[in-house]
Amino acid sequence: MDIGLFAMAANPFATAPYLHALAAGADWRGFHSLWAAEHAVLFDDYASRYPYAADGRIPIRADSGPLDPFDTLAFFAAASRSIRLGTGVCLVPQRNPVYTAKEVASVDWLSNGRVDFGVGVGWLAEEFQALGVPFERRGARCRAYLDVMKRLWSDAVSAYDGEFYTLPTCRQYPKPVQRPHPPIWFGGESAPALRRVADLGQGWFGFNLGPDAARERIAVLDRLLAARGRARGELEIAVSPPARAPLDRDVLERYRDAGVGQVIVVLRAVRREALLGTLDTLARTLVL
Repeated sequence: MDIGLFAMAANPFATAPYLHALAAGADWRGFHSLWAAEHAVLFDDYASRYPYAADGRIPIRADSGPLDPFDTLAFFAAASRSIRLGTGVCLVPQRNPVYTAKEVASVDWLSNGRVDFGVGVGWLAEEFQALGVPFERRGARCRAYLDVMKRLWSDAVSAYDGEFYTLPTCRQYPKPVQRPHPPIWFGGESAPALRRVADLGQGWFGFNLGPDAARERIAVLDRLLAARGRARGELEIAVSPPARAPLDRDVLERYRDAGVGQVIVVLRAVRREALLGTLDTLARTLVL
């Protein structure tokens, strides 16, 4: 069982010294991965519902917000040697796919092939509006943008012509170190999200799931994979437990028995002074 960390890399506490201590400390203690979230903007008032809270409100103050995920991962790469670096998740359909492909490839290049590209379609319609991107059909847009990105990562000369994007014949370098591209992980627990995993994914990142809920979603994923001639062994499966839920080695065994290969713990130490102690405790109790 691998143990990853979901970094709450947001202002005001996510300073350069904090992020350096986190990446170097997690790497040295044997954690498998570090994940960074994405939101370009947040709002005081919004009608959209955050899917992981009963009240539908994201538990981040509007005057706080996550750093750009690729800048954060590049910073982590410079402060570490072997830990995997993931986006948890990159909101692909609200981004330009050419620039996103460039950012993924650049961090993979600088980290010597350590990027896990976590992808989501988004839930905050107001954020799409602020970026001038339609919220409707974002799932189809996501698939198309990933096709564009794969061309840029894999082809010496790239081109694409589709409903959502036209890429003229061009070259983009550097290519990612991982070939043909960094693993694509899909976040989300809904039926459409699991279909995206079964169709295109090399990994699935389930969020806010206990062992029993993870087992049920993995069973659904198994059926979707079988219908496409794929097997679970072709994927990596990671789950982040519910906030404040007890987590020890017995619980890790329940996740493992459910089919989870990596548990990603939301790191709640927001002061640099407490960070290393928290990492020590997690490493002692969870990292085998």
